[in-house]
Amino acid sequence: MAHGAEKRRAARKAYIYERLSIPAAAVKAGVPAATLRRWKREARKNGDDWDAARAAIMLSGEGLEAVVSSVVEEFTIQFHAALDQLKNEDIPPDERVKLMASLSDAFNKMVSAAGRVAPKISQLSVALDVLRRLGEYIREHHPDQAETFLAALEPFGEQLAEVYG
Repeated sequence: MAHGAEKRRAARKAYIYERLSIPAAAVKAGVPAATLRRWKREARKNGDDWDAARAAIMLSGEGLEAVVSSVVEEFTIQFHAALDQLKNEDIPPDERVKLMASLSDAFNKMVSAAGRVAPKISQLSVALDVLRRLGEYIREHHPDQAETFLAALEPFGEQLAEVYG
C-alpha cells in the first residue's frame, strides 16, 4: 500500500523532533514500522540522515540542557548510592574521608564538564568544589572529625542541589 508524502513527513517529524522510537513514530504516522524503517533507509541514501538530524535537534537549545541534566541526575544517583554504601561499610574514618574525597572529585569533574555545556549547572559545580576541598582539608587536618563531616555532608549536599539545581 502506497503512503503519501504527508505520512512520510509526519513519521520523520515524530522520529526526529519528538524523539519517538521507530515503532511509536510509525503508530503516530499511521504506517507499519517496516515502512518507516524503509523510508529512513531511503532518506539516508538520498542525503537525509534522520539519526543525524535527531541528534542535532537533541543537542540544540533545550535538548542539550535536558541531556546534560539527565547525565548529572544519573551520576548523582550513583554518587548517592556510593555514599550510602560508605555509611554502611565498616571503614575507618580517615579511609572513609579519602573515599569520600575521591567520590566528590569525580562528581565535581563531571559537574564541571556539564557546567561548561549548561551554564546553570556551573554554580552547583562551584559549590561541589568547595565541598571537595573541605573534605580534603578535614582529611588532612582533622581526621578525627571525619564521621561528623560525613553525617553533615549528605543533607547539606541535598540543600545545595535544591538551591543550585
